Amino acid sequence: MTKPLVKQVAHTCIFARDLDAVEKFYTDICGVAPKFDFKRGESRIGFYLDFGNRTFIEVFLKGESRFEESNQINHICFETDDIDAFMDNARAKGVEVTDKKLGVDHTWQCWLADPSGVKLEIFQYTPQSMQFGPDGVVCQVDW
Repeated sequence: MTKPLVKQVAHTCIFARDLDAVEKFYTDICGVAPKFDFKRGESRIGFYLDFGNRTFIEVFLKGESRFEESNQINHICFETDDIDAFMDNARAKGVEVTDKKLGVDHTWQCWLADPSGVKLEIFQYTPQSMQFGPDGVVCQVDW
């Protein structure tokens, strides 16, 4: 197999109705603070979140981007080493999160949404997770 032309996800861009609420959510729930802000003059119109390993989320205030009319995001998936601790932290801060379930790919998952309604899937890999098995197998879905 040839080397992929794309190395990894660099960033996902999301739109926020309230920058402060979205920043607080990602800081309090995920433990990730802004790396830098986007400003137009003195007005803060967005920020960049650093999730490590050259993976970022770019957040813009809804209405400040010329692309928002045509772009949508279904969900963003974050990996955790302790899904139970993640869920406990989110719930302790008043954020609704689903119970965890073992997905068809043998990975633990739960779901929540940020203050702008962006769906977030939280993953905890297991030794049986298909992401680390052989290539070319089929993950049979039940939905």
